[in-house]
Amino acid sequence: MGNITKRGRRELVADGAEALQEGPAAALHTRLYEAIMREDCAAIQVLLRSHPVNQPMTILANSTSYRLLLNQQMQSIIPIHLAAEYRKARSLLCLLEHGADPEVRDARGLTTLHLMLLHWPITSTTWTKPGNRIQRILTDIQSNAVMCLRILCEHGAQVNARVDNSNKQSPLHLAITYGTYPVLSILAQNGAHVNAINESSMTPLHMAADILNKEMMETLIACGANVNCAVASTGNTALKLAVCTASSKAGRLLAAGVSCIRLLLIHGAKVNARDHEGQTAIHEACFGGREAIINLLLDSEANVNVLTSRGESPIHMYLQRSSNIRDTGLLARLLYHSYPLRLTNNQGVLPAGIMLPEFHLLRETLIKLSQKPLSLEDICKRNIRNIYGEKYKQHLKQLLPVKIWNSLYSYYDLAYLLK
Repeated sequence: MGNITKRGRRELVADGAEALQEGPAAALHTRLYEAIMREDCAAIQVLLRSHPVNQPMTILANSTSYRLLLNQQMQSIIPIHLAAEYRKARSLLCLLEHGADPEVRDARGLTTLHLMLLHWPITSTTWTKPGNRIQRILTDIQSNAVMCLRILCEHGAQVNARVDNSNKQSPLHLAITYGTYPVLSILAQNGAHVNAINESSMTPLHMAADILNKEMMETLIACGANVNCAVASTGNTALKLAVCTASSKAGRLLAAGVSCIRLLLIHGAKVNARDHEGQTAIHEACFGGREAIINLLLDSEANVNVLTSRGESPIHMYLQRSSNIRDTGLLARLLYHSYPLRLTNNQGVLPAGIMLPEFHLLRETLIKLSQKPLSLEDICKRNIRNIYGEKYKQHLKQLLPVKIWNSLYSYYDLAYLLK
């Protein structure tokens, strides 16, 4: 876990002889390297008199310490970066107190904070109390990492410093990318911009929603993340990104994402927000065809009659896929919310799914429905369903006569059309 293994006296002597053969500078670097890994602050302080604290140490590939602790292709490392990467809290504090600059960057444009996040230990968050030796070790590793992060922040680490590459990610973006959930609140408490955008104009909440990480989303929202911020290049909100991922094949197989979508809606996400193509979350959900998500959006007053810039309604998106069409119960529910029923897009093209020969009866029925104007009674029923939705239909059942309620919520029986 980053600790130097204990070696015998004879091996240490051999290493010392090898270091002397390498030259005074190499021997100095090796001793400083090992002092940092041992967290020997007295030795570090002495060695820094001969080695500038912000200059890299060069460790030769045939060094025993190098082989134990570093990738063999790596030739040098700055002392503070070494302490941060291996979570050596006492060494980190000692180096900072002796002039180490937390903002010094490596060849990849990474600061000490960036490197710490990239090397953050991934441990389980499912246990509440350490129950065995491995869990205790992992908990200690996590605690050491948190301690090092707090030390860095207390000594002036720039929590909004961008990575010097094409992505321009902030530390919060890095934390999302590498799954370092525990650091989000610490960075925010120390001034990290929770709504910062990266090169793709995505905020940390966009990224967390895109991967359906509820814990990260909860933390970011609690720290002030804007749930309705849109990605500049696409117009996607966190809600639409979450719906897209949750509606995918993987989201369906894993039954993931409903709690993330509900979280965003509870915290004020605009259910009918449109992206640059005019799509809303219900368009994305209807294309995916996942019933739980569609129902959740309908309960939150999603508009099933809004059209995209290409003239596509949510029902048009639903009918694009044959797997959706076979769920006649969900199709009927969407039809009862849709008026006027818009089957074609701006070019008059019908959805690809219902053009399949096996759905010819259903296609003819839907076309007739789209051409037939609703009666005043049906329009009133549709408005009531759109206002109260699925969420309050049981409440309405207690208020309305049984016959009226049944007429409101009796959907088309379309199953016979698919036989």
